[in-house]
Amino acid sequence: MLKIGIEKNDKWLQICTIISALYGLLLVSSAVKSTESWSSIIVQAAAICIGMGAMFILSRIDYAYLTELNKVIMAGYIFLLILVLIIGIGKEDTGTTGWISLGPVNIQPSEFAKLGYIITFGTHLSSVQKKIHKFSTLIGLCIHAAVPLFLVLLQPDYGTAMVFIFITIFMMFFAGVRLRYFVMGFSAFVAAVPLLWYFVLDEFQKNRIYVFLDPQSSPMGAGYNVIQSKIAVGSGMVFGKGLFQGTQIQLGYLPGKHTDFIFAVAGEEFGLIGCMLIIALSAVIISRLFIGAERVKKDSGAFILIGIAAMFLFQNFENIGMCIGLMPVTGIPLPFFSYGGSSMITSFASIGVAQSILKRKNYI
Repeated sequence: MLKIGIEKNDKWLQICTIISALYGLLLVSSAVKSTESWSSIIVQAAAICIGMGAMFILSRIDYAYLTELNKVIMAGYIFLLILVLIIGIGKEDTGTTGWISLGPVNIQPSEFAKLGYIITFGTHLSSVQKKIHKFSTLIGLCIHAAVPLFLVLLQPDYGTAMVFIFITIFMMFFAGVRLRYFVMGFSAFVAAVPLLWYFVLDEFQKNRIYVFLDPQSSPMGAGYNVIQSKIAVGSGMVFGKGLFQGTQIQLGYLPGKHTDFIFAVAGEEFGLIGCMLIIALSAVIISRLFIGAERVKKDSGAFILIGIAAMFLFQNFENIGMCIGLMPVTGIPLPFFSYGGSSMITSFASIGVAQSILKRKNYI
């Protein structure tokens, strides 16, 4: 039964998400200033408003109602992931048909699927927790995880697939799955690497790995973005060059500056201080989720919190890492900061679900 409450929210979680989104909007505004793409600012601002609305509503709906609808939610995100394979756009520009065009805006179903998957997988884990060590239980969980993962790989979007894998590992580990199963899975992956390299990865994806190992091997090709990003971050030094004053940003040397490389915008224009602010805000959000999951009763709510925290943790680590050359470029957005309506709405909605769990578990 649908229940709507008016309990207070986790203020630190709420404050940090709002500050992050507004800071991100400022960075996006600077990133698109040179191209005068004001529509991007409007879309991002609209996404923030819609996302905050979703957060407000979801925080007041008993999360148990969402778990009761887990089959409907699963059917919904599977439908969207199949639909994008049929009518998706973006292959030539991004290497993946991951977007559905809705007139003036595009949506990315895989972003919404992340939250949907976390809710359904968390519900599944809760229902089998007492028999989590049975092999048949693990097979069922793996099949559950494999369906959205397979559909995302068909786009093909390996960056988002990595997010799904990371979420799954964290949630299963938190549920108490024995370590040896993770070792077996990792061993199987290592054994499959040659097959993946020769028969699965496209040439541009192989180039990203080559460039990750040695960006100077293709300074004007696949390595260009990373090199320019590192120059932008380093040139900002401690206090940055000032808003709208970044050379790499305003002169257009850095592609994807408002999406994948938004962290580099903060680095060049606000320096180390601006970068540390992003990291600090993200750290508070993620830590509140992990601590909350550890303290509340281990049911579907706790598993969902872990899944949301894992999603944010991996995306932050991967995005910031690729901007400074420590991780390969995958196109994963920086939550609350990168331009993208689907990512922004999903991030806020995830916080709304987390708020619902935390206050109904008397954590706040």
